[in-house]
Amino acid sequence: TTNEMTSIYHEKQVKELCALHALNNLFQTRNTFLKSELDGICSRLSPNVWINPHRSMLGLGNYDINVIMAALQKKGCEAIWFDKRKDPACLDLPNICGFILNVPSDYKLGFVMLPLRRRHWIAIRQIQHSFYNLDSKLDAPQLIGRVNISNYLVSFTNFSITCGCNATSLQK
Repeated sequence: TTNEMTSIYHEKQVKELCALHALNNLFQTRNTFLKSELDGICSRLSPNVWINPHRSMLGLGNYDINVIMAALQKKGCEAIWFDKRKDPACLDLPNICGFILNVPSDYKLGFVMLPLRRRHWIAIRQIQHSFYNLDSKLDAPQLIGRVNISNYLVSFTNFSITCGCNATSLQK
């Protein structure tokens, strides 16, 4: 319903910070994580390096899975890799609060589509027994529902991890 949609936190895309937005959207709270925290995780993962392999060389974001996994662990959540060869119908949905997916993304410069294949982190979150796509590139959260979640996940050929947090640990 429209009332449910207005209470859903949905952070929009800025720079190359899709991992940050996916995490904050998953936890449904602004500033659950800050860019400085994710940069700190990068530094801890690869100390004393001039070019950090866990983020963009320019420091604009573009964080890798190691940063996301460490950030989730920092909040006491368990991230579980999902083997994309398996059927998503095998997932224990009542015990999954959401998903973080790494999906293909086109690269635009203004209105011009560039022939670069990029990757983009998105969050899918269960809210009041329905799943929502909280992709930071969307104008608003997109209702997926509960019944369609397996079919929706199958549409992504590279879906990466599920977040196995229980709802109470997300409401800190």
